Amino acid sequence: MAPISAFDSPVLSLASNDGVATLWLDREEARNAMGPDLWRDLPRAIDLVSTDDAVRAVVIAAKGPHFSVGLDLKAMGSVLSGGGDGTEPGAKPSMAARARHGRAEIQRLQGAISSVANCPKPVIAAVHGYCIGGGVDLIAACDIRLAETQATFSVREAKVAIVADLGSLQRLPAIIGAGHLAELAFTGKDISAERARSIGLVNDVVEGIEGVHAAAQDLAGEIAANSPIAVQGTKAVLRANEGRSVSEGLEYVATWNAGMLPSDDLVEAMTAFMEKRPPNFTGR
Repeated sequence: MAPISAFDSPVLSLASNDGVATLWLDREEARNAMGPDLWRDLPRAIDLVSTDDAVRAVVIAAKGPHFSVGLDLKAMGSVLSGGGDGTEPGAKPSMAARARHGRAEIQRLQGAISSVANCPKPVIAAVHGYCIGGGVDLIAACDIRLAETQATFSVREAKVAIVADLGSLQRLPAIIGAGHLAELAFTGKDISAERARSIGLVNDVVEGIEGVHAAAQDLAGEIAANSPIAVQGTKAVLRANEGRSVSEGLEYVATWNAGMLPSDDLVEAMTAFMEKRPPNFTGR
């Protein structure tokens, strides 16, 4: 497994400290527009933090004045138009070929966003500036979202004649409810950080870019201090609840805990309680 320090990307940077990995959107000059490099490298970065036992929580944040203005329309034009379908230069692709290629490309981009949702570690988004279109898809795949007071959110796709297709329409109903999502997706309107908090899109609003980044790090640190077995188990159980009845969910968590309770972390928790000291969890 390659170390996090070896990760290299022209649009992302990755750092780790005290159990918290921070994945930075790092294309400041383009307002972190999501182009081919992002779609290629995002799953690579998530795979690194997912498989590194030293990482217990992940923060996704952005450099520059904006979190992300969404899909790089210029760079991703062939995806939107259905071009680049493997036909000979100068040949006109059939409608079926364009549709097949377009569908495959959309699913590739969906997979990049889903890699964030599928990360076994908790993922916190720290949002400032614009968070538009694909940026909302990205934060919808995170577990917790924090926003700076001046952040602006928009499910913008209807304004550019696209149906949002990278996860917002599928993930946001469970986060903000169907009515709020319908309003945002049908209108493509901008909403403020305060409105985002009022509908549950973000957990909290924090003053200043440095402030929201610090708040995300502090929250990730709180998570990292707990047993990674328990935290990652909790995330797995929460995800398993989706589409299941309460009784089915209880069956699942009973089976999970039957396998995970005999852990060194549980012994450490009990010992630390008796000795009146903070526990030192190892994840074993």
